[in-house]
Amino acid sequence: MFLSLLIWLSALLLFLVVVVLWAINLLGAPGNWLIVAATVVYVVLMSPEHRVSISWPVVAGLLALALLGEVVEFAAGLYGAAKAGSSRRGAALALIGSLAGALIGVLVGLPIPLVGSVIAALIFASAGALIGAMLGEQWAGRDLAQSWNVGQSAFWGRLLGTTGKILIGCVMVALIAAALVV
Repeated sequence: MFLSLLIWLSALLLFLVVVVLWAINLLGAPGNWLIVAATVVYVVLMSPEHRVSISWPVVAGLLALALLGEVVEFAAGLYGAAKAGSSRRGAALALIGSLAGALIGVLVGLPIPLVGSVIAALIFASAGALIGAMLGEQWAGRDLAQSWNVGQSAFWGRLLGTTGKILIGCVMVALIAAALVV
């Protein structure tokens, strides 16, 4: 009885850790990859007879999903910047602005219960990408209209890429939840 309780408590702890790791995707952190790492640690530390249905095939599925999330985020960001003809400075400052915006968004939040900080981090990260790209393009000698076009593309690329990565992270959390229930 006690051993069974410990097994389920460890599974619950894994699930809670995975949810927190999923949430840090909003800050630009590699939350999906950390989900894979936490699950690997769980599988390695818990012997097969002392763990719930989380196993190496689940880890392989999570790994494939994490890779897909990176491809989606990278492709959306690259497409957005390339579409507008971003310079390297614009791209670099868009990334820095995006990270700063995400942190500010989490700290400021929105007055929406439960999801206010999540939405704020996503919007502020996208706005940070816009501002950073515009500053980078201005620094590279482009006029305001060109900078604005690159900034808008950086905004939408960041917004769509992060949204895709977060949705894939939701699928990862659901996969772990389903494996815990089976």
